[in-house]
Amino acid sequence: MNRAGRMRAIITIDGPSGAGKSTISRQLAERLNYTYLDTGAMYRAVGLKAKQEGVDPADGVAMAGLLDNLDLKLSANMGETRVFIGKADVSEAIRTPEMGLVASRVSAQGVVRQRLTELQRRLGGQGGVVVEGRDMGTVVFPEADCKFYLVATPEERAKRRQLQLREKGQEIDFLEILAQINKRDADDSARALAPLRPAADAVMIDSSLMSIEEVVAYMLTFCNSKGILQDSSEIG
Repeated sequence: MNRAGRMRAIITIDGPSGAGKSTISRQLAERLNYTYLDTGAMYRAVGLKAKQEGVDPADGVAMAGLLDNLDLKLSANMGETRVFIGKADVSEAIRTPEMGLVASRVSAQGVVRQRLTELQRRLGGQGGVVVEGRDMGTVVFPEADCKFYLVATPEERAKRRQLQLREKGQEIDFLEILAQINKRDADDSARALAPLRPAADAVMIDSSLMSIEEVVAYMLTFCNSKGILQDSSEIG
């Protein structure tokens, strides 16, 4: 049993945009038979709704009103998290570079972080989850059983992002993506509320020269060393 008395662990993976958190978190969760919780998608969804409603992300009062009426749901199926606002599946709409920048702006609002932190704790508090974001190990789950902080060079992250967008039929200039990544890093690291930073007890991993399989294998080895094994409670 882990330190918080849960039968199943909470594993957090934090780091900047484009470091590979989503792909690696999804695969780690699959290997452990855990649930994957994509918290970044929540902020992107709030940002999308703000854009749709013409709400300024810097207006805390307006954002509070938007959240009061926001019907946000996550649906996990076969290792994939789908995001819904009402009945609309916005999983693809929230994945643009533009929405990444908007997400950074809305996440700086205290009311947004408070509401979504409460939701994240409800969803992941019982354990058996791999949770990825930017303040999972520092703010949302400070008592998590295993914490990772995943980084990569801005250039490598821009290259990965360009390939992802190209696979979806979107062609965006590399330098434009790199500039967006650098801006988001600066915004996320400089904000007063829950700035982007590794937890003191997080395991640092630079994925710049590592494959996805190598990163997941490293994380599994570390988890196993902490007594975190595949969850068999829902197998067969």
